[in-house]
Amino acid sequence: MKNQLFSALAALTLSATVSLAQAQTVPETVNIGYQKANIFALLKYRGSLEERFKEQGTRVRWIEFPAGPQMLEGLNVGSIDLAATGDAPPAFAQAAQAELVYLGHSPANPKTEAIVVAENSPVTSVAELKGKRVALNKGSDVNYLLVRALEAAGLSYKDITPVYLPPADARAAFQRGAVDAWVIWDPYLAEVETTLRARQIRNADGLVPHYTFFLSSRRFAETYPQTAVGIIDELTRLSNWANQNRDEAAGVLSGSTGLPVAVWQRALTRMPFGAQRMTPDVFNEQQALADTFTRIGLLPVKVDVSRATWLLDKK
Repeated sequence: MKNQLFSALAALTLSATVSLAQAQTVPETVNIGYQKANIFALLKYRGSLEERFKEQGTRVRWIEFPAGPQMLEGLNVGSIDLAATGDAPPAFAQAAQAELVYLGHSPANPKTEAIVVAENSPVTSVAELKGKRVALNKGSDVNYLLVRALEAAGLSYKDITPVYLPPADARAAFQRGAVDAWVIWDPYLAEVETTLRARQIRNADGLVPHYTFFLSSRRFAETYPQTAVGIIDELTRLSNWANQNRDEAAGVLSGSTGLPVAVWQRALTRMPFGAQRMTPDVFNEQQALADTFTRIGLLPVKVDVSRATWLLDKK
């Protein structure tokens, strides 16, 4: 009798354990951080992810952030599960001990970020930035472009005066002449070229590949790997649509950001969408970025980028 009771209890426990494991294979809610101007904003406004997850009972919750560094702080503290940022924020997040993983990346798009000067500026090259005030968002991907561009021109980061400002404040400073140059990315780059006739003196082509990275907290990626894969699949479908329907995508992103459709049309001509799984080469490029920031003192510690490899990519 005791053996029968034990067997029954064991079977009940096993059944409960299996049911719990099955219940945890999909999340009740996936919290996604987004910026008004990136691919997750396009995914949000299209509504296709909600449609995909409706049958499995997963709700999608969108949380807006002003920039990548703040978004990855949210990822680190658990307020969001996924994010899309440029090259530099993940390295800074890892330096702050964030437990994140790289799910994938966009195609390289180096022409979507550049160093610009005013239309009537006497500055015509990066070498002429010596002693100048340069506006940029600290810890962003354009921070890496600036370092690489200066070094390619025979200068160091100490040869300029960086003025750390978020895009809105940097644009105001640029317009009133409070800074000599501005390092910025699309669509803000396209806007300042269109509205203020800013001149590029160097973009990232030949210096920095410049990717958008799709990132997740390690807990989410390892607890719900199929949901994470589903999001990358949906980003791939969305990218195919956006690349083939640029005018419509420009309209959606114009509504999201408040920037004119013409600005987005200009930006999208140099902004290929896509979602690819990580490769050793891309990890090596990210390691070079992290090592550069450590060398010039912007990162306080050496970062091992490979620690953010997703388990599915290790198999």
